[in-house]
Amino acid sequence: MHTPHIVALGGTLRAQSSTGKLLAAALSRAEARGARTTLLTGPDIVFPHYEPEHGESDAKVIRYVEALRTADAVIIGSPGYHGTLSGLVKTALDYVELLSRDKRVYFDGLPIGLIATAAGWQASVATLQALRTITHALRGWPTPMGIAVNTVETPDVEAHCQGALDVMVGQIFEFLNR
Repeated sequence: MHTPHIVALGGTLRAQSSTGKLLAAALSRAEARGARTTLLTGPDIVFPHYEPEHGESDAKVIRYVEALRTADAVIIGSPGYHGTLSGLVKTALDYVELLSRDKRVYFDGLPIGLIATAAGWQASVATLQALRTITHALRGWPTPMGIAVNTVETPDVEAHCQGALDVMVGQIFEFLNR
């Protein structure tokens, strides 16, 4: 039986970011179901602005792209900055272009879980929608359960999102078991 590899990417450069906590919590649930996981957040995804040449020489970009190549599912999380995803996460997603000539192009056919956090509902929901749009552009299948969190109203994001995380990770596994 194949052990699924689930990669989570996103977050911020802050060690205790709400987005990073939720990505780690999602991977913990995936590990409990037997998955192998990789968390790429903060310093792991600080890349130069996307240019194809950087992917062939930057060790962090090479590690990132190789993790995505072996992924059976991806979870993307971003804080909402001014109503959309952060530059850190957008740049990381721009580097998915390096998978454009692979046998499996981009995220083609992969289930993609999405998490958006922001200091308000407008930004968190708009960020979740932007992540869905990008996921579609990269040929991924966003899970029906996407998680948007208003961190002002929800300081303990992990406790608040337990049920939603269970559903989202469950949907990823349902997709993988088809």
